[in-house]
Amino acid sequence: MRKPIPYIEILRKLSRAGVQNSPPINRRTGDFSNIQTLQERVDFLMGVVNKPKRPATNMLFFVMYDIESDKVRYHIAKYLERKGCTRIQRSIFLADLDKKVYDLIKSDLEEVQSLYDNHDSIIICPASTDQLQAMKIIGEDISIDIITRSRNTLFF
Repeated sequence: MRKPIPYIEILRKLSRAGVQNSPPINRRTGDFSNIQTLQERVDFLMGVVNKPKRPATNMLFFVMYDIESDKVRYHIAKYLERKGCTRIQRSIFLADLDKKVYDLIKSDLEEVQSLYDNHDSIIICPASTDQLQAMKIIGEDISIDIITRSRNTLFF
């Protein structure tokens, strides 16, 4: 049986092959028909926030990126999903993972960034449950206050 190639080695091979001038991957890019609805994504966020017992070694963090190459963007999205991150927007992922996995993701993405000449940016932003509870969603008709149970009710 053939040993699977580590993700970072796949990206090194892409870099050596010339990612910038290569043809697009033979998949439709930008097809987000399989992405969850906004309500499902918000429910996931609030499930993380309201989880009764999170492991003490876990970290909440966002990964956000602006990547020009369709190939690199595709591979990074698939990598983040395999590592346990959840896509909450097209280029934004949320994770509630062990600190070791956070460190691995951070170092892998730093290496990806250094592999080829680019103007891309990748942001990894730790977050707390308090920050997620303070989050407001603008645009869709979703009341985050009801989900987080932070709305005050006045009875007469």
